[in-house]
Amino acid sequence: MLSDAEEKRITEKSVNMWLQQLQDLAYDLDDLLDELATEALRRKPMMAQPTQASDPSMLRKLIPACFSPNFTPRAVKFYFNISSEIDKITKRLQDLTKKNELNLMNDLLGGLRITGDERLPTTSLVDPGFCGREKDKGAILAQMSLAGESGSERLRVIPIVGMGGIGKTTLAQKIYNDEEVKNSFDLMAWICVSDKFDEFAITERIYEAISLKRCEFKDLNMVQVKLREMISNKKFLLVLDDVWNEKYGKWDVFSRPFHAGAPGSTVIVTTRNFSVASIMRSVPDYHLEQLGHEEICSILAHHARGWQNFDAHPGFKETGEAIAKKCRGLPLAAKSLGGLLRTKENPNEWKDVLDSEIWDLSTGNNDILSALMLSYQHLPSHLKRLFAYCSLFPKDYEFDKRDLVLLWMAEGFLRPSETHREMEDVGFQCFDELSSRSFFQCSKTGAESRFLMHDLLNDLARHVAGRVCFRLEDKAERDSLLKARHSSFIRHEYDGSQRFEAFSRVRELRTFLPLPVFKTCSWDFYLTNQVVNDLLPQLHFLRVLSLSGYNILQLPNTIGNLKHLRYLNVSDTRIKQLPESVSELYNLQTLLLRDCRSLTKLPIEIRNLINLRHLDISGTEQLQEMPLGLCKMASLQILSKIVLGRGLKVNELGGLSNLRGALSIIGLHNVMDAQDAREANLTCKQGLEELEMVWSSDFDDSRNGMIEREVIELLKPSTNLRRLEVKHYGGVEFPSWLRDPPFSQLAHISLSECRHCTSLPSLGHLPSLKKLHISGIKGVKTMGKELYDVGGPHVGDAFPSLETLEFVDMLAALI
Repeated sequence: MLSDAEEKRITEKSVNMWLQQLQDLAYDLDDLLDELATEALRRKPMMAQPTQASDPSMLRKLIPACFSPNFTPRAVKFYFNISSEIDKITKRLQDLTKKNELNLMNDLLGGLRITGDERLPTTSLVDPGFCGREKDKGAILAQMSLAGESGSERLRVIPIVGMGGIGKTTLAQKIYNDEEVKNSFDLMAWICVSDKFDEFAITERIYEAISLKRCEFKDLNMVQVKLREMISNKKFLLVLDDVWNEKYGKWDVFSRPFHAGAPGSTVIVTTRNFSVASIMRSVPDYHLEQLGHEEICSILAHHARGWQNFDAHPGFKETGEAIAKKCRGLPLAAKSLGGLLRTKENPNEWKDVLDSEIWDLSTGNNDILSALMLSYQHLPSHLKRLFAYCSLFPKDYEFDKRDLVLLWMAEGFLRPSETHREMEDVGFQCFDELSSRSFFQCSKTGAESRFLMHDLLNDLARHVAGRVCFRLEDKAERDSLLKARHSSFIRHEYDGSQRFEAFSRVRELRTFLPLPVFKTCSWDFYLTNQVVNDLLPQLHFLRVLSLSGYNILQLPNTIGNLKHLRYLNVSDTRIKQLPESVSELYNLQTLLLRDCRSLTKLPIEIRNLINLRHLDISGTEQLQEMPLGLCKMASLQILSKIVLGRGLKVNELGGLSNLRGALSIIGLHNVMDAQDAREANLTCKQGLEELEMVWSSDFDDSRNGMIEREVIELLKPSTNLRRLEVKHYGGVEFPSWLRDPPFSQLAHISLSECRHCTSLPSLGHLPSLKKLHISGIKGVKTMGKELYDVGGPHVGDAFPSLETLEFVDMLAALI
């Protein structure tokens, strides 16, 4: 029943309304269960184990803890409040069930009704499996050649116009990357414009693309003057992709610098709007038609099975070509369906896709939405929720894979698998599934962990998320806003209380997520204290709270009242310390304090956070020591660094068996008993891939080189290590384990300022070592073949993968 209702929610208003009410009820029930689990944690924080509030087996254990014979006024009040909420939820569920029995069945059994058209813009990314458009490309190139032959025409603007997903961007990029085109222009720049036509921001990006340096100008006139000087009498090609501006005045002001270019200079504009083209063009716009059937078949076959076409695969040919025909010449639809079909290896499964009734929605501008909705409908239910959550991201927003997984986890969307895999691993697998189905695309910058969504898929996410997710920049009706659970907004330079007035009405909000602006900025971001001190403490159901990047100095003590909070990000702020009440956030999973350069201390009772999985305190140079009890935070997966001081000892790492990723151990000169290093048990931490060991930079009489030699020997990491950095080590020789053959994955080693060492370790046998940095080891007088140590007569066998070798401040050494 729910599956049928989900599929027909896009066409049946009554079905959609019923599902929204059911969704609201599910959220409220989840909050109630979380309240029970949190109360149990509050009563016995140190005895409890990490929990999932909605895990039924765990709840059966937690509920008695909440209603134990403890007749304090607080306990009695809690009992009556919970009982009242349970009664309300039970009645709502009964009402929804009756409504379903009376009305919903007829709608589910009825036919589909076509809804209004959806807005479906384009993207700037290139599909490597795209084929065709050679004729179109030739026509545009001919227009560009005519611009070069006309000595009087200094600037030619060529609009490429067509419906969303037709391939305008891909055609423009095929032209942009043509070798003859590259050789014909002195300067080239590609700018994805998207929804907002900001003359200054776009001009700034063009300046940076051409100059290859950051724009320091804050005034439109200044940057336009400088841009005009740069392109003066030079032939340039500028692509403005995905333009929506319909105001001639904006285009007139923006385009003025470009008339200074040499004859033949060209601006290619892609847009789906003919009125946009009419105010920008200097030649008739080029209308892009749908692709032919054979080309669509090739795109579909490529993304579905990696084939050129279906000719050599008779079992799939008939159905594949029929599906291609339903794509109606839209390459994005073919690509999206190809991603769906990639997981279906049986021709009968392809037939099921062909026969899906979602295709009945394919009329007018709904063609692409139908194809994308079909891919969405075939997602497992848990992936649908994860994808819909991404509607919080604006178009063209690049998000980090790990950051998104942490948000999913905080929202309760991830559950430990039956194979006892960690939630993070489950999240990464879900992310990879969505990426493999083309819901996510790799960043244009080439950054390995950065992704974004195609504009059309962003629209789809917003469509399926409905009123549950909203972006503050969007205009939402009051009734819809009241039911919102997740919210994001673009961080402004000055965010006053008026901007967040809507939040005061959304008391059940779970997500408060500011996002950075699209371009890098040098200025600070300010958030009024009224929001931090008055508004946020009222949002009792918050699970995700980010204040990252704001120029805030402190958090209120009332932050401890946000008992549902799972994710707290105050990175890149100016806070000096967290309030002690943070230690009462027993559900907290992620605490991010990256680049809090004024931070001097952590809460003393932070060990109470038994559910904490990620503690990122990288870039906190003022943090000189950490509180005792870290070993009790057994759930920790990521601990970016540990600062050893008067209290905290290195042996506390022994209780953190689940650590993974990168770890910095600061203050190793404070280890007085080498046995503490043994108890840290780094060898068993198989998930650690990067390790930094740091002693004091002061080599005074308090240092004991023999103890330091024992300490580093006993801090042997797992052989899964990929990166090792050792700084200011005071022993006379490096650890013997560096010579062990098992470190086959070690790719980066940095040894710096280890002044008392008299020899370098033998590293030539490491098969994966790509970068070796050695600096300031002034006790080394000579370097010879002992550095190679390949166990054979030929030094040519050493360092088989080495790409970079750096010696810095080693004047005493002779090679």
